[in-house]
Amino acid sequence: MSAGEIFWDVIPYVTLAILVVGVWWRYRYDKFGWTTRSSQLYENRLLRIASPLFHFGILVVILGHVIGLVIPESWTEAIGVSEHMYHWGATVPGIIAGVATLVGVGLLIYRRRTTGPVFTATTVNDKLMYVVLVAALAAGLATTVIGAAAGNSAANYRETVSPWFRSIWILQPRGDLMVQAPLQFHIHVVIALVLFSIWPFTRLVHAFSAPIAYLFRPYIVYRSRDAAGGQELVGSQPHRRGW
Repeated sequence: MSAGEIFWDVIPYVTLAILVVGVWWRYRYDKFGWTTRSSQLYENRLLRIASPLFHFGILVVILGHVIGLVIPESWTEAIGVSEHMYHWGATVPGIIAGVATLVGVGLLIYRRRTTGPVFTATTVNDKLMYVVLVAALAAGLATTVIGAAAGNSAANYRETVSPWFRSIWILQPRGDLMVQAPLQFHIHVVIALVLFSIWPFTRLVHAFSAPIAYLFRPYIVYRSRDAAGGQELVGSQPHRRGW
């Protein structure tokens, strides 16, 4: 077994261990830090453009990765989707989503660098996160573009990367398959592994939060107390100047 095979067999499990333990630790000991530390109060014009671009773009990127890595090639062929059809059906939306995500994160970084209060609140941890995140997105987009230029036969990750990815989850790692993948996939996956390793310790951890309880919480009623000591709904009294 070569060093490359050992690397692709072992490192994914190390990354998963760091991710799981890190998320547990962060939730257990740093609940108040489990936040994006929103800076919308300081600047909203760029944020209204950059945030949707990034978040909707990354959702499409994630969906594309799930389809490409989880669904075997034999399944799509069984329903009549040829590899050529799949290749271009995945490449075009993938490039559009990748560009949108990169533009979105680029605007977020520009906003963070040029807006004084936002930049002041930016930590070294944030800067490291942005570097790795942008590198992962750029490497992924470059891989997609290279695949589009070379053709599906030259960059069919569904015969190497995808089976390797699935083998990790069934505890039968096939590092030999990943060794056979083109260099651009190695670079992209290595950066992705680094990103997932630092994920629990950055503001990205908020991605694991889903406000499900919000749907079932009771209504919150806000009331103000009048001068006579009674209670009335907010807005029932005429507005008075001053504090």
